[in-house]
Amino acid sequence: MSDEDGDRDRRDDERRAAGEDETPDAAPTAWSYGLVVAGALSYGCLLFVWFSLPAYLSTVVDQVGLSGTEAGVLTGAVPLTYVPLALFSGLAVDRIGPVRSIAAGLVVFGTAQAVRSAAPGFPSLLAATVLLGVGATAITFGLPKLVSRLFPPDRTGFPSSIYLVGASAGTATAFAVGRSVLGPALGGWRPLFLYSGLASVGYAGVWLAVARLAPVDAGGSAGAATGFSRESLARDLRAVLGHRELRLVVVVGTMNLLVIHGMQGWLPTVLELRGLSPALAGRATSLLVVANVVGVLAVPAVADRYGRRRAAIVGCGGAAATGVLAVLAGATGPLALAGVLATGFGVGGVSPLVRAIPPDLEGVGPRLTGTAVGFVFAVGEVGGFLGPVAVGTLRDLTGSFTPGLAVLAAGGLAVALVGTAMRAV
Repeated sequence: MSDEDGDRDRRDDERRAAGEDETPDAAPTAWSYGLVVAGALSYGCLLFVWFSLPAYLSTVVDQVGLSGTEAGVLTGAVPLTYVPLALFSGLAVDRIGPVRSIAAGLVVFGTAQAVRSAAPGFPSLLAATVLLGVGATAITFGLPKLVSRLFPPDRTGFPSSIYLVGASAGTATAFAVGRSVLGPALGGWRPLFLYSGLASVGYAGVWLAVARLAPVDAGGSAGAATGFSRESLARDLRAVLGHRELRLVVVVGTMNLLVIHGMQGWLPTVLELRGLSPALAGRATSLLVVANVVGVLAVPAVADRYGRRRAAIVGCGGAAATGVLAVLAGATGPLALAGVLATGFGVGGVSPLVRAIPPDLEGVGPRLTGTAVGFVFAVGEVGGFLGPVAVGTLRDLTGSFTPGLAVLAAGGLAVALVGTAMRAV
């Protein structure tokens, strides 16, 4: 037996002794994957609802009479909601269970979207969008919790990829179909918001019906976090916030969000200022999304198969850093194209791993997966907010995108360096 196998067995024994192991004894079944696919559809609903506002933003600005500042606040309201709420939402998911949490999230953000359809002005739009963010956290943390309950801790990478593909599909559908097909067919953005909200609420019922047939119970289970007492919450917070390896995962997640949000937000503008038409710049940016999906699907599956999650994080961080530098140096030629693909692949590979690693950490395990992933996002969304801000601010100060892109490259390098320090991954 290798040292790695011995360490794995020792950690499994300690988890069972501590009551942290709530994964099934049997191998994952077709129903396990089917439930993850159903969960991926809930993530797709969320991202469609989330990005329907950015897709229709210019129309909403004109019809509601929003200022540029108000429009910016609305588009950033959902990720900023995660910062104060994520950790507490994760604690709730660990106690309520993944099935009920996901159902509640669908109802909350679906209702919020329906309310947005009738909002007369900025205050009501903002309030409904913040409520949407509250529901979003239940999906974001409920799905990792679900996967931790259905799959062994060292085999959660590929299932995590499945629901992230659902998220990407929801985003793409909002821009490609919602804005150009569904919206005009329904009569504008208000009917689109209304019916997409009602559809999300309706899907909560479908989700609960499917979950009743799958090998996971609706609420808590043996070994799950229990109780909302102050002592219980404080104990779990100490276990999560004081965990060295998890803090490293938080840094990796923060830097990864900094890179991807910075690139998604500014790449079209960078390419247009270099001489590409808006259409070509948009297509080049779509390649970033395509490469991201390839990374999401390929990297965790390979890493789990060979037990090399740490190496995967190091390699993906290096790919992201190298890719941003290639975009910086490559103008609009093949080097820049290769950089776009490398960046998308790198950040895509890291995204599911930061969700899949917490259930496999000693002292966290499936029992505290929701809280742990909430911790990752509570801090990580700060990076997601600062990435685009850093690029824009440095451009205003220097007149160039070079310093901002250098910051994004440094973020990718930080992912690689922190990955090398992960001893237990």
